[in-house]
Amino acid sequence: MLKWGKHLSVGNAIIDSEHKNLLIMVNDLSAIIKTKDSAALLLALEQFEHWLCAHFENEETIARAVNYDFARNKLEHEKLLKEFQRMKKEAAAKNRSWSGSTAKQYSRFLGDWIVGHIMEEDMLMKTVLQTHDYSFTPTGLAQ
Repeated sequence: MLKWGKHLSVGNAIIDSEHKNLLIMVNDLSAIIKTKDSAALLLALEQFEHWLCAHFENEETIARAVNYDFARNKLEHEKLLKEFQRMKKEAAAKNRSWSGSTAKQYSRFLGDWIVGHIMEEDMLMKTVLQTHDYSFTPTGLAQ
């Protein structure tokens, strides 16, 4: 189970809040994967993808607003989204026939990715974000 901690804060309330929400969603996805409920899993994966795309858009908007070079982070987002979509198609094709090891692989991938991405990519923005108020909110954020 993934838990939010201060060590995951990147210095912006919006990004931190979205990261917390994504951690909760990954935990929920992991629980659904274990139930082998295909309909619930596909719905949860669709919702996760929607929120993930909105988060990526918001991160980029905030990065541009604080003059942070977001090119590397954007490439990571594109790479993750492709991998996530591949995994989503695979889960749909398996239709309840995934093994326990496949379920663990999906859960581990999502958990490792979200925490790893925050710690390795998003933390690079922290020093720039901290030059602004924690509640800094640029216009044009995705809903």
